[in-house]
Amino acid sequence: MITIRQLARASGYSPTTISLVLNSSPAGRQIPEKTKERIREFARRLSYHPNQFARSLRSSRSHAVGVIVPDISDPYCAQILLGIGKSLYGSSYLPVLIDIQNSRVRFRKHVATLLERRIEGVIAVANSLQLDAEMLGVIARNGIPVIVIGRESTPDWINSVSVDNKMGARMAIEHLYQIGHRRIAFIRGPRRVVDSGLRWKGISEFAKEVSLELEPKLVVQLEESASSSESGYDAMKKLLLQKQRFTAVMAFDDMTAFGAIRALTQAGLSVPGQCSVVGFDDVAAAAHYNPPLTTISQSMEELGSSGVASFLHAVHGRNSKNARTFHAVRRKVKPVLVVRRSTAAV
Repeated sequence: MITIRQLARASGYSPTTISLVLNSSPAGRQIPEKTKERIREFARRLSYHPNQFARSLRSSRSHAVGVIVPDISDPYCAQILLGIGKSLYGSSYLPVLIDIQNSRVRFRKHVATLLERRIEGVIAVANSLQLDAEMLGVIARNGIPVIVIGRESTPDWINSVSVDNKMGARMAIEHLYQIGHRRIAFIRGPRRVVDSGLRWKGISEFAKEVSLELEPKLVVQLEESASSSESGYDAMKKLLLQKQRFTAVMAFDDMTAFGAIRALTQAGLSVPGQCSVVGFDDVAAAAHYNPPLTTISQSMEELGSSGVASFLHAVHGRNSKNARTFHAVRRKVKPVLVVRRSTAAV
């Protein structure tokens, strides 16, 4: 890797002049344009690249943003990462990906490491059971922007990007109601997951408006762990053991719905012939499942892109000479009902 001194010897210009030109420094305004172009041409010809590490030492800036995900193998996280990666590509910031693997211990350790490495921002994909608001508060108190993706309710010092969970759940139950379902079972998310309460609120409000009875025996709550296909499978087994008749199931999310369909199939019940199933998220596998899943789509790629936009906005506001008191920005992505073959009229 060629150094700036080697470039100076090859071009005949001083290291200071070269540095002023290649860094577009205001102090280099008096340098003739022809000289600037010759220096840039030498840099291109010799494949000179500025030493970003040295730059960060001089400027006390890392130009790195920490991207924290609860589980990189989760399709939900993967699609959000796609949006984050595309949006950061055109900026000067380098994403530092951290997979905490659903572990609080790993989360705390990595937060400390990010602070040591002078990270300039944190974009965290929400998992309410592992995303420790107290630890994120430590980052925010150091003047570092924090953006949480996928959690609608966050502390005042955190920016957030999320889908409108209440609206999405309302759209799902309204779809089942319109095609004739009245005996509907529900697999609710874990109590500590904020989304679970918001979605149930949307369900309850619609049920009240149309006088639809929500039978307590047809409601199963996921345990205090992240939702998964296995947890959906276990929840559906519990519902079937109740021996209560139902013609449709609303699952907390797509992964839960996949497990529910597996349990229904093993019990000899066809989907949607004997029981319709609705998910939430529209992960990539939803369109290819058997049967393809009716679900609420929240564009995960758009969530990721919006998270980056919030981060860049926060950084600009922090660096602005006219920066005012910090106000958290709450962005919401509108959900869309995607009807596939897992639901049918009664």
